[in-house]
Amino acid sequence: MNLIDRYKKSTPSFFRKLRNIGLAMAATGGAIIAAPIALPALVITIATYLTVVGTVATAVSQAVVSDDENETEK
Repeated sequence: MNLIDRYKKSTPSFFRKLRNIGLAMAATGGAIIAAPIALPALVITIATYLTVVGTVATAVSQAVVSDDENETEK
């Protein structure tokens, strides 16, 4: 199975939820990093880690496929 076929198959429900959480984490971290006000370095560091973790969780969750042919796409 190549990468394109993997991304076209259905994703199990747990990993869909994890993907959505990862998207929210990445968006939150990105918004904090792009804030037009001066924030403490600790907050910027945490936001950077939040963005990286969210992005990785989203990518990994999207790559997981279901072998069960009966599972429906929601």
